[in-house]
Amino acid sequence: MNNAKNRKAYLAWVSICVIWGTTYLAIRVGVEDLPPMLFAGFRWLIAGPMFLMILLFRKFKLPRIDELKPIAIIGISLLGITNGLVVVAEQWIPSGITALLITTLPFWVVVVELIFLSINRFNLKVVSGMLLCSLGVVIIFSDDLEHMTHVDHLLGMLCILIAMISWAGGSLYSQRKKLTVHPLMSASIQMIFAGAAQTVVGLSLGEFSEFVFTGESFTAFAYLVFVASIFGFGSYIYAIEHLPVSFVTTYAYINPVIALVLGALVLNERLDAFIAVSAVVIILGVWLVQSGTTKSKQ
Repeated sequence: MNNAKNRKAYLAWVSICVIWGTTYLAIRVGVEDLPPMLFAGFRWLIAGPMFLMILLFRKFKLPRIDELKPIAIIGISLLGITNGLVVVAEQWIPSGITALLITTLPFWVVVVELIFLSINRFNLKVVSGMLLCSLGVVIIFSDDLEHMTHVDHLLGMLCILIAMISWAGGSLYSQRKKLTVHPLMSASIQMIFAGAAQTVVGLSLGEFSEFVFTGESFTAFAYLVFVASIFGFGSYIYAIEHLPVSFVTTYAYINPVIALVLGALVLNERLDAFIAVSAVVIILGVWLVQSGTTKSKQ
């Protein structure tokens, strides 16, 4: 790889580290004024077709008809259910805490593999990592146990739990469905399917009458559409095409740190010693789970 492509690839990686770390803040700002499902759905219904048009202009091929069903399943699982429930959860859960909890996704991939696929990837690293992830979550809330009993807080936690299980299931499904379509084209169509599903849910819940932009919510919405969705996905695909995937995925360790700091600075969210320690413990646990899972696949 020449130096120019090398620099661009690393810039793309830095972009997704920063951009996807800021999405939790943008979601939190937007959901203060906008109903969650339409907020999420309209984002993808705008970003998806725009992304698709850009790809068609660049001569990317459309997927085969028989690939639309798996693309729809993957899109609805990863973006429709997971993203939709994260948006719902951020009505009640701080953006930084949400990002930190979402970081435990590798934990849930192992659990879903074991329960639904009877695949046992347990080894010392995986078990140690899962225990650390669990300990980190306990530390987060150990200083505020009374708040944990609030109905809204419990609903938010339940949404995040279901979101992570959906992401794990969708990810495992996508690994077993070998598609010939380019990943960027697949991503654009996933956005459309996810946005359509979220919009149908939002309209059925009567959210349309509540969908009124303020200056802040419009800025957050536009940021999510153009920067986080289109530019972010483009940067991610470019990075994984030119850099080792194991390196590119380290963005997942950086995103929650950015989200925690921004949440504290912009929204005055809680960031104390408990949160800092839990972040270190969870990120270490996630690293152990990922490295242990990779080793068990070899």
